[in-house]
Amino acid sequence: MLTRATDNISCYNLNNGDMLREATVKIGLERIDTQEGITVEALLDSGVTGLVISSEFARKQRFKLKKLDRSIYIRNVDSSLNKKGPVEYMVKVNIYYQGYRERTEINVIRGQKWKVILGML
Repeated sequence: MLTRATDNISCYNLNNGDMLREATVKIGLERIDTQEGITVEALLDSGVTGLVISSEFARKQRFKLKKLDRSIYIRNVDSSLNKKGPVEYMVKVNIYYQGYRERTEINVIRGQKWKVILGML
């Protein structure tokens, strides 16, 4: 069974005096095929409109990658296309957070420093 998740909010002082707030949560991810679970710290990002997982992390944790029928092109905050290329794979997982479980699909992206990013719709 996965452990209870906790929230963490970090603040960074930028050079111009503005505060950058970064919110993370610990979530449980369970592989659908094996029912094996791990706990991971995920970034909450208000600019992301979905769920994404790092390709390196997904492969290292042995998540079963499923090829998408159509690639999804990602735009950066400045509207330019992401240089790492489109999303071509997804993983199906159960996400656990504070006693709540949801089966969902997470898009797999390349070149991401965060293991998992949760979009805030």
